[in-house]
Amino acid sequence: MSASGMFTIKVPASTANLGPGFDSVGLAVNRYLTLDVAPDSQWSFEPETENLKGLPAGKDNLIYQVATFVAENYRKGSLPPVTVKLSSDFPMSKGFGSSAAAIVAGIELADYLLDLNLSLKEKARYASLYEGHPDNVAASLFGGLVIGCHQEKDTHIVLGGRPEVDIVAVIPSYEMKTDASRGLLPESFPYAKAVEASSISNVLVASLLQHDWELAGKMMTEDLFHQPYRVQSIPEWDTVMTLKESLPIYGVAISGAGPILLCFTPPGKGETVKRTLASSFPGEAVVELLLPAETGVTVDSYKCSAAK
Repeated sequence: MSASGMFTIKVPASTANLGPGFDSVGLAVNRYLTLDVAPDSQWSFEPETENLKGLPAGKDNLIYQVATFVAENYRKGSLPPVTVKLSSDFPMSKGFGSSAAAIVAGIELADYLLDLNLSLKEKARYASLYEGHPDNVAASLFGGLVIGCHQEKDTHIVLGGRPEVDIVAVIPSYEMKTDASRGLLPESFPYAKAVEASSISNVLVASLLQHDWELAGKMMTEDLFHQPYRVQSIPEWDTVMTLKESLPIYGVAISGAGPILLCFTPPGKGETVKRTLASSFPGEAVVELLLPAETGVTVDSYKCSAAK
């Protein structure tokens, strides 16, 4: 810790899948979960923003559970107690990787409190073990575009840099829990359909790495893995897809498990798309302009102490 013992952890939100990149493609976006951490006599988590109200305030908080998971793997004993003040500028349970951000925050918390000096690869492994797949957690760790594969014995991450796009998010008023959203998916795929779905995913990844957003956008809406099943519970999808034809939009994808919808546009075109979409959902959804976040999670041992 710093001399004051205070530090700040800042974790970017993320979107997963980008259509057919199911459980393997992630992108960090410029919305953040922030933890202001200070030594205390016992563990506590204090929400500073309205969207975090109701989260567990003690050791049943996900961030603490993840930090303990890491500490136990290193046989470091108990974590020193701290007070964590939490703030977030993105919605929970809507597709921006809120649980993934908390997992990454927990790993950083353990790493800092116990001086573990974990590498990003080690952090990605712990995060993927806890989450079950690497898309959101790797994006929040590394920033930018990531492509990942999580297996029993290893986790592999490929970095794709920061895409040059604007992102317009249509954020419905309702939530979709990931478990419930996964319940909409089929239990199995016929072999031929699985081959086709995988080929679409492969072309998505290749086009993203070649910065061919016209092709990437087409592959987003050709997805067979999950979007055809989930859009049935997201009525905003049909409206956005109809408007897409007259707007400068490369492609549209469900953000993670939904219900947030993301429209990817050429740089500088996002504001125009935002205005049009906002006028189409008066009072029904919030429409925001986002950008890819180049930087992943950061730890600042001076910002918090200087502010106090």
